[in-house]
Amino acid sequence: MSFLLSGFPNTHPSLKLMIPAFVALYGTYDTARCLRLRWSFYHGGVLLLLYTDVMALAMIFFLLLYPYAQWIQ
Repeated sequence: MSFLLSGFPNTHPSLKLMIPAFVALYGTYDTARCLRLRWSFYHGGVLLLLYTDVMALAMIFFLLLYPYAQWIQ
């Protein structure tokens, strides 16, 4: 959804990208609630999902902030 809203590869400033950013942040919070104190394969799976959530968040925030950074272009 963030790729479509940003118009990638011709990115343009759009505050509509705040919606997927907040949804992804809530999803990361919801995944983090599933962590347990003792390590198990379930705990490892949840950590793997958290790492993928962080990668998705990094891409969403990059697409959100890149058009505003004039010194990069």
